[in-house]
Amino acid sequence: MIVYLRLLKESLGFAINALRNNKLRTLLSLLGVTIGIFSIIAVLAAVDSLDRKISKDLSSLDKNTIYLMKFCFGPSEIPQWKREQFPNVKYDEYIGLKNSLNNTDQIGYQLFVNRETLKYDSKTVADVNIVPSSFEMVDIDGLSFDKGRFYNESESNSGTAVIVLGYDIADGLFGSSDPIGKNIRLYGQRFTVIGVIEKQGAGFFGDSNDTSVYLPANFLRRMYGDSDAMTPVIVLKPVKGIDMDAYKAEVAQKLRAIRGMKAGEMDNFFINVLSGFTDFIDGILGQMNVVGWIISGFSLLVGGFGIANIMFVSVKERTNLIGIQKSLGAKNKFILFQFLFEAVILSVIGGIVGLLMVWGISVLLTKLLDFEFVLGLGNVLLGTGLAALIGLISGILPAISAANLDPVEAIRTGM
Repeated sequence: MIVYLRLLKESLGFAINALRNNKLRTLLSLLGVTIGIFSIIAVLAAVDSLDRKISKDLSSLDKNTIYLMKFCFGPSEIPQWKREQFPNVKYDEYIGLKNSLNNTDQIGYQLFVNRETLKYDSKTVADVNIVPSSFEMVDIDGLSFDKGRFYNESESNSGTAVIVLGYDIADGLFGSSDPIGKNIRLYGQRFTVIGVIEKQGAGFFGDSNDTSVYLPANFLRRMYGDSDAMTPVIVLKPVKGIDMDAYKAEVAQKLRAIRGMKAGEMDNFFINVLSGFTDFIDGILGQMNVVGWIISGFSLLVGGFGIANIMFVSVKERTNLIGIQKSLGAKNKFILFQFLFEAVILSVIGGIVGLLMVWGISVLLTKLLDFEFVLGLGNVLLGTGLAALIGLISGILPAISAANLDPVEAIRTGM
């Protein structure tokens, strides 16, 4: 063991000397490894960060949550022209499903509408995400409150002019003052603020609760009716542990019955399960990983050739020294490991530089963007291991050629 530790120390010394004595050559040789490790780990870290952000954004939602609407979350075999003929889900259908569905924990109704401007006295906040919904959405969306409360069933059903503000909206309109009980203007009407949602942070899917406001969906329905300018959705949260296929079949059967659809007639709605959407996102992230590995693989290949080149040059420069070592009793295995360790150390140095570049960029992006870019320990170990593997593979042929040198010929050649 002591012999191998001394061998590792000597190899480290040779590697450092190679870096010191041939800076440009070594830099160019290690550049491929550095770029390759940087590319792979940057992609993996980005995908991990996105995955972590998505998981955080969806943590309050049950993955079995169903979004029942005329649109499909992912690709569909139904032609677009046919989908465009599907009718919107209706409030009465929401009531009908609520009264007839079994094994349902929560069922809510929500409208997708255009962004609007909110006003309070002389202050204005533009481009606000409006979420008209029924009272159940407080539990379905897992909302927590900094101040106040959500609207109750009575306020929801009657369409009372009350509103719940996201944290950033409340801060933009009221600053440090208490917004509860104050009146703001939206849609040309006065709304009474009854709650402020706890700060969430930026959402991966664009909007977050911080820049959104909730109000009773029936308020807008009372003003505009079931206008085509609003896209409704029925949100269902089944009880835990249920057979999802059986539950989806029941949902489809109940809605078909409410719509009076005949047997054999194609469904004119989509049952979008949140887990299917997350699987779709995971598939995209997986494809990003594959593309990153393919692109980075070319850089690693070039880096491997660079390491092999510098090691062949190193063998040639130290032929005389190898001959002296072998004439003094050094075994082939000793020479082999010496050059292998040197190749691995050089490659790991290039890998570490690549990892430091990823770390620096991750810190910079985290500060510039409202997004946490994370370089995990697993990716650091993977990058280091890959660099070592590239060094091992690239150094094996130069090391074998050095180990097989004849000591007399090596000393003569080196003189």
